Amino acid sequence: MTAKKYEKIEATVKPKKKTSAHKKTTKAKKSVESITLPIDKKTTKAIKKKKAPSLKIAFLGGLNEVGKNMTLYEYDGDMFIVDCGLSFPDQDMLGVDLVIPDFTYIEQNKDKIKGIVITHGHEDHIGGLPYLLKLANVPVYATVLTIGLIQAKLREHGLANIADLNVINPGDKVFFGDFEVECIHVNHSIPGAVALAIRCGAGTVVQTGDFKIDSTPIDGEMIDLARFAEIGEEGVLCLLQDSTNAERPGFTESERKVGESFETLFHRAENRRIIVATFASNIHRVQQIMDIAKKTGRKVALSGRSLENVVAISEELGCLKIPEGLLVSIDMINKYPADKMVIITTGSQGEPLSALARMAFSEHRKVEICSNDCVIISATPIPGNEKTVGKVINELMKLGAEVIYEKMYEVHVSGHACQEELKIMMGIIKPKFFIPVHGEQKHLNKHASLALSVGIPPENIVIADNGYSVEVSRDGIKAAQNIPAGRVFVDGYGVGDVGNVVMRDRKRLSQDGLIVISVAVDSVTGYLMSGPDVISRGFVYEKESEELIEAAKEAAMAVFDEINSSERRDYSAVKSKLRDSVSRLMYEKTKRSPMILPVIMEV
Repeated sequence: MTAKKYEKIEATVKPKKKTSAHKKTTKAKKSVESITLPIDKKTTKAIKKKKAPSLKIAFLGGLNEVGKNMTLYEYDGDMFIVDCGLSFPDQDMLGVDLVIPDFTYIEQNKDKIKGIVITHGHEDHIGGLPYLLKLANVPVYATVLTIGLIQAKLREHGLANIADLNVINPGDKVFFGDFEVECIHVNHSIPGAVALAIRCGAGTVVQTGDFKIDSTPIDGEMIDLARFAEIGEEGVLCLLQDSTNAERPGFTESERKVGESFETLFHRAENRRIIVATFASNIHRVQQIMDIAKKTGRKVALSGRSLENVVAISEELGCLKIPEGLLVSIDMINKYPADKMVIITTGSQGEPLSALARMAFSEHRKVEICSNDCVIISATPIPGNEKTVGKVINELMKLGAEVIYEKMYEVHVSGHACQEELKIMMGIIKPKFFIPVHGEQKHLNKHASLALSVGIPPENIVIADNGYSVEVSRDGIKAAQNIPAGRVFVDGYGVGDVGNVVMRDRKRLSQDGLIVISVAVDSVTGYLMSGPDVISRGFVYEKESEELIEAAKEAAMAVFDEINSSERRDYSAVKSKLRDSVSRLMYEKTKRSPMILPVIMEV
């Protein structure tokens, strides 16, 4: 039984036509260049004085953070965007579902924006697209799997039928006004990842996207180092390179290393059921798990909506080859012996609502963890997730399962280049200027030091930040006017309606709780008719703190006794006095500062 398939992707392949047109243009240029015309001295001086415009690069996300990647290029009035991702909320962003870039600058310039190019299909590069396309429905260009993942995401937002999605392949060129954007194949932890060579009158910029150098990739398609070398020989003005693993020395291991570890662990598991948690988008790893399951005579079931969706889309597009009869429904797992079953699941980062977390806390409706289970967590905790991952591991062990994670065995390799690969790429491309991207400040700084070590002068290296923009030309690189580039919180259907003030209130409520003081007053005179009533939520338990609640009522009553008749109708002033009086009392009694909410009802 196979996973549910998505409807066939309808995307147009435009760049190939444009590529042929580009060849014609090149021939035309050559024919023009072969003609020599006499030019007088005045014309020569005028040509020398006229300089090509500078290229402006603005960063709306992806710097000093992990995720939310988004870069804007502008040249001579034309703009285009590279990537539009999201990030997941920190622990202090209470109630927030997602964090997306601030699109204010995009809205202000949407008539100039010619399109968006997506480097690959991870959430930190495509997750913000639905929210952007609602504001500026510009053409989107990406490789076939990335387009498939985007289309599924847009379908959830009701945008699939109106979005202009275009499939491109490595080697294709897309034109945005005066920009020419060439796609170059790179290795990453998801198929279809590309780097970009961006050409305009100011020069050539290379943006690597997320990449690593894998000489034995699962799909057999090694990173196109030869093309990078050719572009380097042509001359590169600026390089923007992935900084995620800039602190890690050496080289990133090949994905095949994980496959070797899996094969050893599968044989060692013997008669136990195997549960593997990994990133839903890591199709190469899912492929290896399925191939080894087939080889060891096991069936495979999927648990986790995102995993099921990605597997269905990847199989539909030919990026994942599922052996006949291997995949079974999660509802059927108890019909097979433990030694004949592998469950691939989401939740490698310990997300509270993920499938693996629900299994660990015995809340999963289909899978019950037992002492005969071998759980393999095939991922490294993202910085900040260590505690949640550790908690899930501990709960799984309490249920008797054997848990294998990356620190114990080689069950995970990164999809990002380490230091030696980063230096190799810089050496091949030989950029004049360098900007490290995609990482926290420590990653950007370390990456900058790597650039220094390969000979890029310090004055040619720029460590930027979100909202920062630079102007780069053959004459130099300098800071340009900053742009709006904050964080926009998505909470349910609300986009941007939860700001810093709301987040501050939520944090205070979570830490100190709430006290509500309600009174009823005469609508004509303003005199107290009933109350005050005091209700505590998240501060103290009322039945065990009756003295404190009574003291709060007395403090509120004292406020009404003290105010004169002219002040009684000024409800704003009355509320302020109630808030100050009760807040002062609570701090004196408890050394805590709950939120005080006065409610005045007219009768």
